[in-house]
Amino acid sequence: MTAPATVEGRLRHGRAALALSFFVQGAAFALLVTRIPAVQDTYGISDGLLPVFLAAVPVLAGAGSVVTEQLVKRVRPSRVLRWSQPLALLALLGVGYGDRVVVLALALAVFGLGVGALDASMNMLGVSLQRAYGRSIMLGFHAVYSLGGILGASLAWAGAHWHLSLGVSYLPLVAVTLPAALIGSRWYADTRKSEQEEAVPGPREQERQRAPETGVVFRTLLPLCLVMTFAYIGDSTVSNWSAKYLQDVLGSSEQLSTVPYNVYMVTTLIGRGLGDFGVRRFGPVLVVRAGAVLAATGFGAVALAPGPWAGMLGFTLLGLGLCVLVPQTFAAAGRMFPHASDAAVARLNVFNYVGFLVGSPLVGALGDAWNYRGAMIVPLVLVLLTLGYARSFAPAPARYGDGHERPRALDVG
Repeated sequence: MTAPATVEGRLRHGRAALALSFFVQGAAFALLVTRIPAVQDTYGISDGLLPVFLAAVPVLAGAGSVVTEQLVKRVRPSRVLRWSQPLALLALLGVGYGDRVVVLALALAVFGLGVGALDASMNMLGVSLQRAYGRSIMLGFHAVYSLGGILGASLAWAGAHWHLSLGVSYLPLVAVTLPAALIGSRWYADTRKSEQEEAVPGPREQERQRAPETGVVFRTLLPLCLVMTFAYIGDSTVSNWSAKYLQDVLGSSEQLSTVPYNVYMVTTLIGRGLGDFGVRRFGPVLVVRAGAVLAATGFGAVALAPGPWAGMLGFTLLGLGLCVLVPQTFAAAGRMFPHASDAAVARLNVFNYVGFLVGSPLVGALGDAWNYRGAMIVPLVLVLLTLGYARSFAPAPARYGDGHERPRALDVG
């Protein structure tokens, strides 16, 4: 029998290793997307063709998440994460050192598939660890992701400032983080199988527990899928349109227009860093409701802002509000389907990319057809719809194969 101290140590090491993976992914993704103009110039991609390349990444990431759902039925999520993260980092180098459009297309395809697999597997492990800890820790992982995003965006700024080539800009990050991620992967703590074996002792009970995974999961999961989509529509609105909005609508300088996204990332980091304490104190339902109201207030402030500094305040509120929705949605899926949490997380993760794909074109089309102030009302309304689904985040006791309820303390999210 494993000593409690050994188990606690394994969980601590697993938590630190997973946090490192979130950090690396945040840095790599931010470094790629914030240097899109340089990618376009390097490969000579037209403005008409660029959206095709940009849309291909989230589409393939969604495919990678679907494949991961099937893959983790045969191997542990920790193994998927162990090899998908290096794959995505190597694909980033491929983007940096390629010399033809076909090479770029192949590298972005591999990057998209890798991102889908590692996003799904990271959150699977996060849900599993949170269940083992018996308290909310998911927001902390996503806070580290935001910290990585700030680093990646800073490296991108340095590359643009000193006119570094893409390869030179990407290489230091990959050279440091790839071996670090591989070494850290030795300590991933995958608690899923042991928990399920303890919870579902017999083959017949296992067969009965599979039913939600194949027939009921998506219908029951749908409210969380909608919340995930709404959150990423809001997030993609900020990442794609904040600079243009501040400069073209609110009349800021070009230099000041680069600030809102950095402010958004910093407030996202702060909100996620403090969010776990809020969940433990007030519960996930209240935290999700507060986040939705804050985000809607932020969009309202942006839409009505008389000038750039008022707009900046709106983007600050957006970061504090939106930041709690995605981590809590993954955590709620894990609580909702304790015997099929991997499948639930993988399916939910697809709607991350749905929101990303829908958000930016939707706001852009409305802005061109109407005006950008009016376009901000759409994500505002969608975020407010989250209030109607907040009850889906409530913790509920999970029934195990022997018919008994699991202790409530282990399900607090």
